[in-house]
Amino acid sequence: MKKLFLIIASAALLIGPSQKVKADEGMWFLMFIGKNIEDMQKEGFKLTAEDIYSINHSSLKDAIVQFGGGCTAEIISNTGLVLTNHHCGYGAIAELSTPEHDYLTHGYWAKDKAHELKPNSLKVRFFVRMDVVTDRILAQVNDSMTEEEREAAINREIAKIQKENDEGGKYVVSVRSFYEGNEYYYFVYQDFQDVRLVGTPPNSIGKYGGDTDNWEWPRHTGDFSIFRVYTDKDGNPADYSLDNVPMKPKYHLPISLKGYEEGDFAMIMGYPGRTNRWMPSGGVEQNVEYAYPAWVEGSKLAMDVMKKYMDNDQKVRLDYASTYAGIANYWKNRGGMIVALKEHKTVDSKRKVEQKFNEWANKPERKAKYGDVVEILNNYYSKTNERSRQQNYLLTLLRSSAFAVTPYRLGGALQQYASENEAKRAEMRPGIEEMINSTFGDIYMPLEEEIYAKQLNLYYTKGKAGGLAPYVQEIGDKNKGDFSKFIGDAFKNSIFTSKDKLMNYLDHPDASLLENDELLKLSGDLLGRYRSETPEEKAMNDSYGKAFRLLVEGLRESGLSTIEYPDANSTLRLTYGTIMDLPLGEGKVNDAKHNFYTTLKGTIAKHKPGDDEFENPQKLIDLYNKKDYGQYADKNGELWVNFLSNLDITGGNSGSPVMNGNGELIGIAFDGNIEAMAGDVIFDPKLQRTISVDIRYVLFIVDKYAGAKNIIDELTIVK
Repeated sequence: MKKLFLIIASAALLIGPSQKVKADEGMWFLMFIGKNIEDMQKEGFKLTAEDIYSINHSSLKDAIVQFGGGCTAEIISNTGLVLTNHHCGYGAIAELSTPEHDYLTHGYWAKDKAHELKPNSLKVRFFVRMDVVTDRILAQVNDSMTEEEREAAINREIAKIQKENDEGGKYVVSVRSFYEGNEYYYFVYQDFQDVRLVGTPPNSIGKYGGDTDNWEWPRHTGDFSIFRVYTDKDGNPADYSLDNVPMKPKYHLPISLKGYEEGDFAMIMGYPGRTNRWMPSGGVEQNVEYAYPAWVEGSKLAMDVMKKYMDNDQKVRLDYASTYAGIANYWKNRGGMIVALKEHKTVDSKRKVEQKFNEWANKPERKAKYGDVVEILNNYYSKTNERSRQQNYLLTLLRSSAFAVTPYRLGGALQQYASENEAKRAEMRPGIEEMINSTFGDIYMPLEEEIYAKQLNLYYTKGKAGGLAPYVQEIGDKNKGDFSKFIGDAFKNSIFTSKDKLMNYLDHPDASLLENDELLKLSGDLLGRYRSETPEEKAMNDSYGKAFRLLVEGLRESGLSTIEYPDANSTLRLTYGTIMDLPLGEGKVNDAKHNFYTTLKGTIAKHKPGDDEFENPQKLIDLYNKKDYGQYADKNGELWVNFLSNLDITGGNSGSPVMNGNGELIGIAFDGNIEAMAGDVIFDPKLQRTISVDIRYVLFIVDKYAGAKNIIDELTIVK
């Protein structure tokens, strides 16, 4: 019976829901890629739909993993080697680093499997299969339901679908909505927890160009790192153990050294995180005028404080490296989004479509269902603009200040601990101690105190119109908006800023110690405000949710929207197109003959001795001077570093494999270009590009720079 089901499911490749055949733009479901295959083959794809997605046989999908929950990676050997971006592995590399063994600065290459390093918490997720459950889900709801009733009915059915398909807990099953709740699919995954670091280049290669070059072209970054997946002796997921063995994957990607030319077919498979291409005009306007400016300002404040301390202490630099990098990336992204969305006049173009929709919707036969949709959406945004600004200042505060969250996270556990008997406390204590140890392992108090006070100053000053957290309002009013003394005193007196005080509390639990702890009160106040929803706001949010769902349904029904794929939501997708250049911006130069790639010549040309972003390792300079590129040079003796394609990606695609028409690996996607920062909302075919690191440069670094031939020997290389 199961075999019959698998065959029927594979047949759905040809009969899925609407999926327009269109190259370049689009993040396509693998299950329905049969609808795109003819177009892909015209572009240069040499394989079949079954080669991409099969649940009866191994296929390309079996080599693509979600890495660490927020990136993509690919299996590149029959012994479980995983290739992803350096910035995707950054947190794990930083965690494994110490001032004595600084792998971020100096790199790391395991000489054999015994020297591969296990971070505390890192997993990869394999995609097993997917299927459609739209009819089944929507059969549970009707138009008379409130949004709350609708959600409850859907969640009950989702729970049944998950239980039916998880095979007793072997798999993780996720049922997701698409097109704002108009379609539903379930996805079956298998998670592997024993993932170890095999190799990473130093920051001076893996993060070359730093924040200056981030989102820019031309680019010269060796943005890669290598890990390995381990299993138990039977190939099953297992917690870390010395008895575990390297994974024997169902499929791994062959690697091409043949190169590529402008106009060649290329495709990416990965886990794009979030796009908002169905977003109404009011949502775009709210982001540009209220939400994103607050995010940019709050993030820049956090970066400035962090950098001051990171520049003066190597341990602080390592401890905060991953947090800083994440904040800096989105700081530049949101700033670029503001500029790009304004330049594209995105609000105006979406508003014109909505005006046409309104005309279509208010025909007599459609008025009852669609007539007030645009009005409801516009009303929602006009009433939530200031709240959006406040929430984004608050969000950057919560993201950048550990003690805005930690007291609340620990406080509930400590209060319960005090109320329990001795036996229950003994049961709870190891978990609480683990939370305490993880909190204080990489905390630098002077940084935390300053960043918290300054973020509160900013939040109090700029977020008032959106309704501040009540206790913040009270403190700010008393202190005329200056939180420095309040936070200074709170840090001195709170038990949450001292590991010793917290451990002592576990020995002598007393809930009364928590009642007047200012950091606990403030943390609860901030998180309470972030999660709060008044009855009026709930009613408005419910109306908005229904209206947005109807807008998308109506845009698809009327044909007024050209988008025929669902927004990204961290589910596996395929995008395809071609290798393509980008017009050089004013003042920019490229070292290469054509502007769709860069070479090591350009990397060396950017060299600045002593510069954090542009200093090259001496060994890399020596290899360049000798032109010692081995088998990784092109026919003219040049070593390519990064390249461009017009593939449609977003955050979450970092680390995704770029493949040629034979399904062979030619690069790793790691960035987009600043000219197309509006890409999460609108796709610009003239300017939108994916920046990738050439696989030949990756192997050159592994082989010639690092001398890690043990890694090279594991690979399937096509010349």
